[in-house]
Amino acid sequence: MNVQTPATLNGATSSVSNHGVAEEGMTSEKATEVAMQDTLLTPRFYTTDFDEMDAISVESIRDEWDPLIAEMESDPNKGHFKKNEDWDHVDWDGMDPELRKEFIDFLISSCTAEFSGCVLYKEMKRRGSNKDITQLFQLMARDEARHAGFINDALREAGIAVNLGFLTQQKKYTYFRPKFIYYATYLSEKIGYARYITIFRHLQAHPEHRFHPIFKWFEEWCNDEFRHGEAFALLMKSDPKLTTGRNVLWIKFFLTAVYSTMYVRDHQRPAFHKALGVDTDWYGQEVFKKTSEISKQIYPITLDIDHPRWMPNLKRMEKASRDMAAAKAKGGLGGLIGKASAGTRAAMAFVALYTIPAHKHDVPTDTRLEPAY
Repeated sequence: MNVQTPATLNGATSSVSNHGVAEEGMTSEKATEVAMQDTLLTPRFYTTDFDEMDAISVESIRDEWDPLIAEMESDPNKGHFKKNEDWDHVDWDGMDPELRKEFIDFLISSCTAEFSGCVLYKEMKRRGSNKDITQLFQLMARDEARHAGFINDALREAGIAVNLGFLTQQKKYTYFRPKFIYYATYLSEKIGYARYITIFRHLQAHPEHRFHPIFKWFEEWCNDEFRHGEAFALLMKSDPKLTTGRNVLWIKFFLTAVYSTMYVRDHQRPAFHKALGVDTDWYGQEVFKKTSEISKQIYPITLDIDHPRWMPNLKRMEKASRDMAAAKAKGGLGGLIGKASAGTRAAMAFVALYTIPAHKHDVPTDTRLEPAY
């Protein structure tokens, strides 16, 4: 789990807000403060109805479930998240200050998002009695803990670390109904795969842009994300109501919210993407294409990301986000008016995105996929 899922279901502005950005003079205490923030673009910790999840039966999908669990139990990445001779020296002091700030912000956000998954999955393991479900969540918690710890190790080289134990005890938890956990977390895992593999393949072709060694670990890493997404696809398949009828409207909401959140967030790191040598609009569309193709395994719709309203309204939402940040910094009555105006424009842009007609398709009988990008 490595992207921010929509933080609220109470309004269409779920993709726009100010967020914590790493500043010069960043310390471990400040990094933990950034991770603690609860805005609409920062990773949140989630809780849910664990009893409802514990009642899931996977008997109808047993032929697909058991091979996935066996694959996860084999622990293909057991020795992967360790620094070796491929871990190059990082000149943090010589790094461009703006890049350093944005990259540290990226690492803090990614660490928090990964650890968010670990916390949720461990709680399901702790509370549940359903062997199939608790086994799955134990395996996923193992993976997410490794991811978060590996990112935190990278941060330590810059003299910074997020206090993950403190987050567990002190960070606010947001309640989501189980079906919303499925929709949001499935997309988080699959879009996480698409993001990491897109960066990895780009840097394979252009190694001169690999400004930090952590990117070398992205291929196997994102395969963990892919497997986690497979698990949530099967959980949704176990209850066909989750992907039919009016629930398709919820699926469309989460697709729109997760895609637009990613777009806005990525455009707030221009130096980071410039250093990678990627155009942020191109990168977003590449990730959306991969995620849309993958999500056909379980979702009966995909968003029309080539529609004439798509990119203009993503840009309007991103502009509203910047304006909202400026209004907050301004303060006073003018700041309040500016925030209200930006929020209204963000809501209108989100509605314009949500009302783009979706592409419909038949969901295949066989759900399981293998990473192929």
